[in-house]
Amino acid sequence: MMMRINFKTFLLILIVGVLSSIFTLWNNCNGNFFLSGTDWKSQFQHKEHLTSELGYQEIDCLVNGKKTVSCRKEGDEVYIPFSFIHQYFEIYGKIVINDGLEIFEWYHSYSKINDRKVKYDPRGVFMTFENYNVEVRERVKCVSGIDGVPISTQWESQGYYYPTQIAQFGLSHYSKNLTEPESVKKIIEDADKTKQEWIVPQGSVMSRIYDKHINSYVMKYATPETTTSGISTKIDQVLKLMLKLDLCIKDNGSITVELQLREKKDTYYLHYVTNNLIIQTHNNHIYYGIGQVYNHWRRLTRDLMIDLQKGLSIIEKPKKKLSRSKLKVVRIILNGSGMIDNLTLSTSEHMEQFYDAARWFVANQNVTSGGWSNPVRRKVANGMAVLEPGWYSGMGQGHAISVLSRAYYHSRDEKYLQAAVRGLRPFRVLSSKGGVAAYFLDKYVWYEEYPTTPSSFILNGFIYSLIGLYDLKSIASRKDAKEAQKLFEEGMNSLKNMLTLFDTGSGTTYDLRHFTLKTAPNLARWDYHSTHINQLLLLITIDNDPIFITTSERWIQYMEGKKAAHN
Repeated sequence: MMMRINFKTFLLILIVGVLSSIFTLWNNCNGNFFLSGTDWKSQFQHKEHLTSELGYQEIDCLVNGKKTVSCRKEGDEVYIPFSFIHQYFEIYGKIVINDGLEIFEWYHSYSKINDRKVKYDPRGVFMTFENYNVEVRERVKCVSGIDGVPISTQWESQGYYYPTQIAQFGLSHYSKNLTEPESVKKIIEDADKTKQEWIVPQGSVMSRIYDKHINSYVMKYATPETTTSGISTKIDQVLKLMLKLDLCIKDNGSITVELQLREKKDTYYLHYVTNNLIIQTHNNHIYYGIGQVYNHWRRLTRDLMIDLQKGLSIIEKPKKKLSRSKLKVVRIILNGSGMIDNLTLSTSEHMEQFYDAARWFVANQNVTSGGWSNPVRRKVANGMAVLEPGWYSGMGQGHAISVLSRAYYHSRDEKYLQAAVRGLRPFRVLSSKGGVAAYFLDKYVWYEEYPTTPSSFILNGFIYSLIGLYDLKSIASRKDAKEAQKLFEEGMNSLKNMLTLFDTGSGTTYDLRHFTLKTAPNLARWDYHSTHINQLLLLITIDNDPIFITTSERWIQYMEGKKAAHN
């Protein structure tokens, strides 16, 4: 018999059935209707395509309710991509091979500590500057052909002399001279014991004569103005890429070095010409001005690879990366007229480059103020007055004094000591009056790296100035040492009382603008943070005050991810 059910009765039965199913499901889930993602998928298999055969599934991570990141879930553990963590927490890592196995190395900082654990010697290596290659930096336009020191583009693209950078150039080469293997030299021509075969075109002349002014045999040469070939000699030298020679130019001319990239056979020409240009290029020809000083002996020292590299950075973009082992000196060509002596190629000429820097500081000091001025405008931060050209830097003064103290120790030439002593004068003049001295809370003196208004109190620059003062007080004597010692001790007292103001609990600040400008702290990058530590480790060998020891230990721990305790 067929039973007839009207619509209302059918709907009632349907509702009862659905409620019964829900009740049964509720009991099976122990009263938890809202299943976890894994249980829901395992029972209903609505999202099986999201589960990996490897045992994990793709899920979204919502960070602070704002940013979504693709993550992975494996059991109760969630894995977040390191590329996100790296940016979010400023940590660093890379996959490396260790004993044939891939491992992931994780670092909380990208910089390193260099604790020599030996007493700092003002006559020796300057901190870790033997690792510095100042002239290679992109913000160095080139090394001047006139003065032999870097020309900076840090704040002005045309290029200028930056005392701090020049001092670092000098200190790095002084330090390299003490730490690197002895230079390998090849004398090409000294007009006496070593005589090179030269190709002398028709119309040109060459002879070896005795010059009584320098008490030495020299090679005298002259080429007609119309010649394009010049007097030349073939050379086949690899790795010996430091050119050094004594020269006395009689009139306009040039010294040209032909270089070849051994693999590609590309040929380039470095021209050292008698004019005042900084650097100029045309096709594969690179020109450096060596000044217009005539009838006067001078020494020219050039790093041929650096000179080529700086030229290529203008000729080619992106610039070609060079390797010393792949570069060969092919020829040297003389044009114009003059005399040369002691023509040498070597693997290094660190002390020559150091003295180029030391001589620059003697020649370019304001003998009245004792300062080495910075010829560019500098804006340090919003809210601070712009530094107009001519300002002095406590760090620059300290670095220069470190150079000159070593030059005096090494040569015993009084001109270097006298310049270093004059360099103390800006330390006694307020930064607001054109010097480098500022006072924190009208109590603690601070030697400003940048003499800003209001003061910035930069930590690393201040400690570098202290090291310069220490260098001079250790090498000078009597009154000169006493003045440097007084300035040093006053600065050390300030550092001991102000050091912890730079501590953030997880790192350090670059300066104290959060005090003077009442802004957010200017956090130090890890390389500056490690510089702070390295400087403290150096000072500990001079003065093992507990404040330096405990602070450096804590700051080292910050580089390992540790933080100050919460309240």
